[in-house]
Amino acid sequence: MRDPLVTIVTPSFNQAEFIEATIESVLAQDYPHIEYIVVDGGSSDGTAAIVAGYAGRLQWISEPDRGQTHAINKGFQRARGEIVAWLNSDDLLMPGAVSAAVEAFGRSPETGAVYGDGLCIDRHGAVTMPFPATAEFNLWRLAWLCDYILQQATFFRRSAVEQVGWLDESLHWAMDWDILTRLGKRFGLPYLARDLGCLREYGETKTASGGAARFGELRALLRRQTGSRWAPGCWYYGLDTYDKIWGEAIRRCGTGPLRPAAERLANLVVQACRRKIDLTALHSQGYYSGGWAARRMHWMLPRGHGPVEITGELPEWIGPASFLKVRSGRRVLHETVLQPGPFEWRFDAGDAPDALTLRFDASRAVRGPRGSGAPEGIPVAWRLYSIGWVR
Repeated sequence: MRDPLVTIVTPSFNQAEFIEATIESVLAQDYPHIEYIVVDGGSSDGTAAIVAGYAGRLQWISEPDRGQTHAINKGFQRARGEIVAWLNSDDLLMPGAVSAAVEAFGRSPETGAVYGDGLCIDRHGAVTMPFPATAEFNLWRLAWLCDYILQQATFFRRSAVEQVGWLDESLHWAMDWDILTRLGKRFGLPYLARDLGCLREYGETKTASGGAARFGELRALLRRQTGSRWAPGCWYYGLDTYDKIWGEAIRRCGTGPLRPAAERLANLVVQACRRKIDLTALHSQGYYSGGWAARRMHWMLPRGHGPVEITGELPEWIGPASFLKVRSGRRVLHETVLQPGPFEWRFDAGDAPDALTLRFDASRAVRGPRGSGAPEGIPVAWRLYSIGWVR
């Protein structure tokens, strides 16, 4: 791909406080071929006057719409760029983000999207911390547990979005998670280890004020993505939502002399929920930093067909041999005996027109000795180096 046109879409509604900084972060990019479209829902707060100052440097659409997701789709469908992205009217692109994304697409011409790291900023634009969730692409974690991809640091191939379908306009909070999972299942998503965007966090944002309604949407999406009524992400997002709701309810009940006791109880409830969230995030997949696998590990591959190749290692301290069974649903795809040392083997997985969900069950797991590199205090069964369809 040589110097493709990149289209940035900014959905906007009554964001005069922030939109000028957003526009400047796009127009200051060093990439020469950018089409910029601001899709406004009919703002009445001075947004139009601010955008008018950039006449000739962007396209401005201002008319009633059906919400943010509809505005993004409107911009994407109007876009002429081979690569598209959306940047909310209170967020920012980092310098050089577009050039870095174009280079990443050039290295991965078959992918549907690329994503990078990012920063969290406050209402005034000061950096508060790196966005904490971003990680290397892991399709099972994305579909079953959580959205760890920062939307402000994500760029899409327009043709790939057309293939999997535009953003789901019935979604109010999770439209980015939904489209990223659909693209991940079809193409995989390369990760770029550099800061590409900034997420502005303040009390009035949709995510901060979503509450139980937001969790209801996330739970429904998890069920659609996985087919499971109670995917681990239900606990992850449910406890993250209700620890705040329960804590506030307890505090409201504590009046007068009961206030100190109510505050202590609320804090205990929140702490217990946070511990459960952390445990869910750590253990639900059975896959740990460094490629270590628990006795039961889940994995997910983008769609494909034919043989799957796995490389890994059975350390000698785990045992003289270990039996490993690979399932997809109720179907046993492969059984093998792992011997100590590195291994490489293949099995036929047939056709996976959507994505291939795998479960690995090993006969034993032990805690690694000091210096082994295994996660401290967690029993592991073997180590995964690579897994993928044989091309």
